[in-house]
Amino acid sequence: MAAAAADDRRVPVTVLTGFLGSGKTTLLNHILTASHGKKLAVIENEFGDVGIDDELLAKNTKLQSDEEIIEMMNGCVCCTVRQDLVVVLSKLAARVKAGTLKLDGIVIETTGMADPAPVAQTFFVEDNVKEFARLDGIVTLVDAKHIEQHLDEEKAEGVENESVEQVAFADRLLLNKTDLVSADDLDRVEKRLKTINGQAPIVRCEKANVSVDSVLNIKGFDLEKTLEMDPEFLNTDGEHEHDDTVTSVSIVQPGEVDLDQFEGFVGNLLRNRGADIFRMKGVIAVAHAKEKFVYHAVHMIFGGNFMDAWASDEERVSKLVFIGKNLDKEELTASFQGCLATQELSEKKRKMLRFAVGDEVECRSAKGWCKGKVVALMYREDFMSPGMVAPYQIKLDEGDLIYAPEDIDELIRRPSS
Repeated sequence: MAAAAADDRRVPVTVLTGFLGSGKTTLLNHILTASHGKKLAVIENEFGDVGIDDELLAKNTKLQSDEEIIEMMNGCVCCTVRQDLVVVLSKLAARVKAGTLKLDGIVIETTGMADPAPVAQTFFVEDNVKEFARLDGIVTLVDAKHIEQHLDEEKAEGVENESVEQVAFADRLLLNKTDLVSADDLDRVEKRLKTINGQAPIVRCEKANVSVDSVLNIKGFDLEKTLEMDPEFLNTDGEHEHDDTVTSVSIVQPGEVDLDQFEGFVGNLLRNRGADIFRMKGVIAVAHAKEKFVYHAVHMIFGGNFMDAWASDEERVSKLVFIGKNLDKEELTASFQGCLATQELSEKKRKMLRFAVGDEVECRSAKGWCKGKVVALMYREDFMSPGMVAPYQIKLDEGDLIYAPEDIDELIRRPSS
């Protein structure tokens, strides 16, 4: 098989799959920024009608001149937009044939809800695609922290468990987020994966950081092996049913967001809906911040950072995507709109403060507790952290100006008698 693949002049295709939040886009970013000298086409697919990852990937594509394009397809690539995949591949084939494009490989990142089998099937049942490209390998990312939960999830009769399918059809398994679990957990997870797929090598990694050679041109896909596992693999009329309790909710909200309110909004979701929300991600336009706040969450694990600056002519719009069970779009939208940095919210927060301008207080500083007087409310300067607004600015009795980052007794209190 390896020798045949080596003689095959068709363009090799890598399919990146894995459940929501397993690290597919992080891996793709590694590929886009690595110095491998390959000219790649990247096809990126999201479950939902608002793309978050495409903007981040586009930035890295510009950094890596050898990458050719990113095509975005919204929906599940294994069903509703599979024909779109054929169209994209056909366009690439036409450009290669015309001599206007040279390709060393194609990478397809599927949505976390995709069964890789129908995607792989495309390369064997569509004549135009079959002549142009060969399926090189299915690389499945596995979230070491949450995979057992998803493998164990009970589905209605006839509804497939996407996590099981993604592991079963893998030619290589990347066991990601190993830093979030113990060694015993990793051994147990690996053993579980091998009961589903004993043929695929398992590579452990953190933050999806693996060598490009672990992903590209691995010559891993074997049609005969796949047909032994699934005799109906080439049957294009086979049933393919997703869990309809899992949906996507997208929010596009113009205007700026109060960082404190947004943190409260996210905290409430993680505490009360963490088990049901498989994936959250978004780009937030935070008030008093020149940079975009980019975040992602998998169940109750959240991460976010201020990243690239907003362009001077770019509209400050927040984009959020939620994927999970029993999501209520109206409820989520209304809750998020409560985070908007409006004058009404500012006045409400001001009225909740314990002290007024002119009040004498004690503040905790590097020198210990120091007496002073409140000179400003809702204080903000450019040197402060992005999005931060301090409830108080205080002039100490010794003359220094400081600010209290929170209105709590541990930081600012009434003077002791």
